[in-house]
Amino acid sequence: MTRPLFTRLTLAATALTVSVPGLLVPTPVAAQNVPAPTLTIYGSQKCPTDANGNEIVVCVRRPPGEQFRIPKELRELEVTPQNESWAAKAQANDKVGVEGIGSCSNVGAGGATGCLAQRGQQYKREKQAAKADQRAVDRALE
Repeated sequence: MTRPLFTRLTLAATALTVSVPGLLVPTPVAAQNVPAPTLTIYGSQKCPTDANGNEIVVCVRRPPGEQFRIPKELRELEVTPQNESWAAKAQANDKVGVEGIGSCSNVGAGGATGCLAQRGQQYKREKQAAKADQRAVDRALE
C-alpha cells in the first residue's frame, strides 16, 4: 500500500518539474543581491564597455589631480584612542601631577587659571570639529 503512494508522489513531482520549467532556470546575478562593481576613473577617461556597448559598467568619475593620491574615504581619519600617535599620548601625560599657576588644580596659587585655558582650548577644538563636519555635509550635498 505504501508503494503506490510513493509512485504517485514521484509521478506528481516529475509532472510538476516538466510542466513548470521556470522553476529550474537559474536567476540572473542582479536578482541574487550581488552588488555591481564600480570602477573609479579620473579626468577624461572613458568608462569601459564591450565592443557593442551592451555591457553596463558603473563608473565613478574623480578629478585628474586625485589619481595618485590616497582616496578620500581613507584620508579623512578621525583621531581616536586606538589610532592616536604615541607622541600625542606622551604629550598628554606630560602635565600629570603639575601644580601651581596654569595647572587647573586646586593646589597652589593660581591653579584655576589653567582650567579657563583648558576649557578655551576644548571649545576651540569642538568648534573646529563642528566646522569640519559641516564642510563634509556640504560637500556631500553638492
